[in-house]
Amino acid sequence: MLNFSPQGLREQIDEKIATIAAIADELPGVVIIHNLQNNVAVEYMSPRGLRLIGTTLEELRQMGFEFHMRFFNPVESAEYIDKLFSGLLQRNDPTELITYFQKVFFAESQEWVLHHSSSKIFMQDPAGQPLLLITVATSVDPTQSITAKVNRIMEENTFLRQHYQNFAQLGPREREVLKHVALGKSSLEIADELFISEKTVNTHRRNIKLKLNIHSSFEISQYARAFDLI
Repeated sequence: MLNFSPQGLREQIDEKIATIAAIADELPGVVIIHNLQNNVAVEYMSPRGLRLIGTTLEELRQMGFEFHMRFFNPVESAEYIDKLFSGLLQRNDPTELITYFQKVFFAESQEWVLHHSSSKIFMQDPAGQPLLLITVATSVDPTQSITAKVNRIMEENTFLRQHYQNFAQLGPREREVLKHVALGKSSLEIADELFISEKTVNTHRRNIKLKLNIHSSFEISQYARAFDLI
């Protein structure tokens, strides 16, 4: 018979975590278990993870949600935290697994290290609500080409958030011109392709630079890539 008293639930949580702790260091990554009903506090982290971030399990438990702000990039984490809480936990399907990339701060090397993480609901409470969330995070080998691609995507997403208001000022024709400029076309080539005068193209180019506050071809390319123009 299940014991649903606070003490009984605590024992069930400990037993559930113990099944993972017994094999955690044999898994290809760091295991983290959060208590969703206790300020998303860390209930467990495998010894490998504790060594990498330079802390103890007791310290992590006391941090609560601050754990995310201290060891993860706050701008990037906003995206996958929303994915977790607005998606996975609302659907409350213990069989569902979501994956995402995140950068973790390592104490020993004093640098951000890219990880590929997978999360799922690990335990529900007696009412059937999510109680524990388990995540396995595996570092991405920086020598692999996928790392450079992921880093570029994350940088572009950050750029997009920071410069969306500027980009929103551009009209449809200005965005077309921006695209062609980013592709290296001259004003005359753009004029021929868009069936407008070269003078009009140059006017658009000046307005684009003013609205986006850009001064180089590199910045033009940044906008074009981040906003899917090229």
